[in-house]
Amino acid sequence: DPQQLELVTSGKRKLRRFIVIDEVVDELYGSKVREYFEENNVQHKILALPTTEETKSMDLVLNILQEVQNFSIDRRTEPIIAIGGGVCLDIVGLAASLYRRRTPYIRVPTTLLSYVDASVGAKNGVNFLQCKNKLGGYTPPVASFLDRSFIQSIPRRHISNGLGEILKMALMKHKGLFDLLKSHGKYLLDTKFQSYSGSADNRDAALQTTRIAIETMLEELAPNLWEDDLDRLVDFGHLISPELEMRVLPSLMHGEAVNIDMAFMTYVAHARGLITAEEKEQIIQCMRGLELPVWHGGCSWPLIKRALRERLKHSGGQPRMPLPIGLGVAEIFNDTSEDILERAYKLWVRD
Repeated sequence: DPQQLELVTSGKRKLRRFIVIDEVVDELYGSKVREYFEENNVQHKILALPTTEETKSMDLVLNILQEVQNFSIDRRTEPIIAIGGGVCLDIVGLAASLYRRRTPYIRVPTTLLSYVDASVGAKNGVNFLQCKNKLGGYTPPVASFLDRSFIQSIPRRHISNGLGEILKMALMKHKGLFDLLKSHGKYLLDTKFQSYSGSADNRDAALQTTRIAIETMLEELAPNLWEDDLDRLVDFGHLISPELEMRVLPSLMHGEAVNIDMAFMTYVAHARGLITAEEKEQIIQCMRGLELPVWHGGCSWPLIKRALRERLKHSGGQPRMPLPIGLGVAEIFNDTSEDILERAYKLWVRD
């Protein structure tokens, strides 16, 4: 907006920013963030909060909104900035969407999972009544700023966790991405997705994998941003995992729960004759190579049946089950019998 630009550049009005930062990220990068705003003469308020699945609640949203109100932002020209993992981005997105009906916000993801998943799309939300993301909305950010240097400070398990969501897109839409993960998975874990000159053998695998994962996610989300069509390939790994993740908190991270769901669904696809035994094995071995769990004792047969019943309630009475029909190709199925599911479950547990 030329008028806003004129206001800023003429110096008639001091720039102001309200920032919500995850408390762990604040310990690592908070001083740099403060230094940045001070050097650029920006009046700012930084709110450091514990943003975890256990604290992902409406209470935390209301705490943020109280502080936003105290700071008194201009809802047109002063975007709220969220710096943190997926939970932080989700909570701030919901808070921004509620304040004065919609206040612009900016996402700055600091984990691999949020970099390739939560930073993309319009959804935000919080947990409610022990159900994952039961309250939320669709309010896209005005921007997502992606910087892989944040990822170098997160633990190896968190890298693996993010690889679960990247693998989801590979299995659904992109065999080339699947091949990259198979070939370079260990390298990506070892280097924490940083780019190094002289790594010719790996052809900047970090840049390639993140770019393809985000592009395929955007391809899938952009035409259906508000989920008017409930047939969504990006739901792969998200049929059983919400129930599992909330049931066993905090023992599984989001990407790990998603991967356990994907592992079971890989067995379902094989039991249906959609993929060969060799393709099933390739997928499971790739998961192991990415150091992702392929089974969890909490994922019982009763839990699976309960999760799929819950799925029917919220997907128009159809399971809308995304399944691989090869490596990097998938379709949605509504006719998987309970017999096939149970047979797949028994084989999965046995293996």
